[in-house]
Amino acid sequence: MRITVLTVPDCPHAPVVAERLSQALDGRDAEVERIEVEDSEQATRLGMTGSPTVLIDGVDPFAVPGAPASLSCRLYRGPDGRIEGAPSLADLRRALGERLA
Repeated sequence: MRITVLTVPDCPHAPVVAERLSQALDGRDAEVERIEVEDSEQATRLGMTGSPTVLIDGVDPFAVPGAPASLSCRLYRGPDGRIEGAPSLADLRRALGERLA
């Protein structure tokens, strides 16, 4: 499994998503790469719809249909309805589990 985290430079949510990914993987083997996206052309090419964007095997499991490429902060609604700057641990575990199934 390959996980790519797309962020803008100095994204305040990058450490949060990195920690949650580590917890969600729980020792499972995965290649995790972080790419700092510098411009809108690169965001479009990579499929970034806000920072951070998590791709699992090239797919954004949290994608909103029709969302444009963006360098802005991305918001995620957790299972409890709260809005955060990174996917919740529960949502990451679910997304990873779906890719492994």
